[in-house]
Amino acid sequence: MLLESSNLLKRNDPSSLQLVLRALSKSTRETDIIGWYEEDSIIGVIFTEIGDAEGRAVASALLSKVPNALCSTLGIEHINEINLSFHVFPEESQDNNSGGPTNRALYPDLLPRRRPARVSRLAKRSLDIVGSLFAMLFLSPVFLIICGLIKLTSAGPALFRQARVGQGGKHFNFLKFRSMYTNNDPGIHREYVKSFIAGSAAPDGGQPGVFKLTNDPRVTPVGRFLRRYSLDELPQLLHVLRGEMSLVGPRPPLPYEFESYDIWHKRRLTAVKPGITGLWQVEGRSKVEFDDMIRLDLRYAAEWSLWLDLQILFRTPRAVLTGAGAY
Repeated sequence: MLLESSNLLKRNDPSSLQLVLRALSKSTRETDIIGWYEEDSIIGVIFTEIGDAEGRAVASALLSKVPNALCSTLGIEHINEINLSFHVFPEESQDNNSGGPTNRALYPDLLPRRRPARVSRLAKRSLDIVGSLFAMLFLSPVFLIICGLIKLTSAGPALFRQARVGQGGKHFNFLKFRSMYTNNDPGIHREYVKSFIAGSAAPDGGQPGVFKLTNDPRVTPVGRFLRRYSLDELPQLLHVLRGEMSLVGPRPPLPYEFESYDIWHKRRLTAVKPGITGLWQVEGRSKVEFDDMIRLDLRYAAEWSLWLDLQILFRTPRAVLTGAGAY
């Protein structure tokens, strides 16, 4: 429930705010959660432990209970200043292609936040262009060696093309050095991803504290080496140069990963452009649970600065060379 009043809820007028809170305490349970939804403007109440089927019935009952409680503590002039709205989470989107709810009042975090200043955006883009060009030139012999090893040890192309979900839910073709046998069944990874996102994943091979398939039969011997040191990711420098990705940012998910996301997970696709490396990679890679990985991505988006990008880039080689948490 959202209770909105820009006049009554200002903290510099505690008397009216206390009256509203007193009314809410009379019409809610001990298990319900009351707090600011938007400071000095909107109070939010989460009515917990209510199943989806009974949610709308409860909302209907509250529609009479809460106003009655407000009327018992506030005058009619104050009642007319209050706007109440009830919502059952999650609400279905009116646009099936949007990937989430469209209610701007209830889900402000799903909307793109204020964009960084133009100078900051230009600085980040300049870093991406210069960094990706330098890396491709410097690593060009490595590109050739990897291509040769892949072609010599398994049938199929050296590069692997895959659909990924970028910023704002836009799909793009994603390049990697091929680390798997061709014509493999993606069902193994699809099922693991669903359980990983749900928090119930048990990694193959039983590695404690590792949240990734550790014994994937689809991976070639050369592919295991490439993955351990993230060398299979090098072709993504082309996406950085083209502007589809950044050097630093959240990893772009597969479409079937995106389908398993909770509402709040999708913020990582609206906040910033996807990247090759990020806080998740330097903080623990596959030793981080999915929800914690999302939190790191959101923390990066909230605290972004050019200095933070540089810090992550400087820390990335060590994370890659140690191979910690990589499989």
